[in-house]
Amino acid sequence: MTDHRDGHGEIAGLLLAAGGGRRLGGRPKALLEHRGRLLVEHSVDVLRAAGCGTVHVVLGARAAEVRERAALGGCVLVDNPAWASGMGSSLRAGLESLAGTGVRAALVSLVDQPGIGPAAVSRVLGAYENDSSLVSAAYDGVRGHPVLLGAAHWAGVAATAAGDRGARAYLREHAAAVRLVECADVAEPYDIDTEADLGHLE
Repeated sequence: MTDHRDGHGEIAGLLLAAGGGRRLGGRPKALLEHRGRLLVEHSVDVLRAAGCGTVHVVLGARAAEVRERAALGGCVLVDNPAWASGMGSSLRAGLESLAGTGVRAALVSLVDQPGIGPAAVSRVLGAYENDSSLVSAAYDGVRGHPVLLGAAHWAGVAATAAGDRGARAYLREHAAAVRLVECADVAEPYDIDTEADLGHLE
């Protein structure tokens, strides 16, 4: 699939992979295995297969080990020393790493959602219009990931991203501007949060 580029620049993938897996006995989600590979590698491959030209990966828990073990060539690796404070800090770090790069939108995905593959990501990418775009995957009408954030919204998202909310507060405030793209027919938005969830991994 071709990269999603237009006259305004490109859409970058922004993978949030900093979590420490507190409810998984302290096993960082990036280092879990899925289909014979690390979950962070699988997640990057999904973004690339869907058409993201550049992928920024935000690391936190055991970042040095992830860098050493994971095959992430060609990715921009972003360290978030404040990862333990929640997803919001990782989103801020990722958006900051994209600032000034010429990228016009960030396609935000989570490392612990392996049930969301290239088909869903590609649908969300396909709804991009310009740097004012706000697009979200929806599952039976309920907003989920991935989320596309046009560059015009990055400052506002960063200002409201706190704790584990990520972009949730900003998207709620701008609900009328968010284009929902239904993906329930091609993806399952479960999270790998607890020991029971590990059954989703292959």
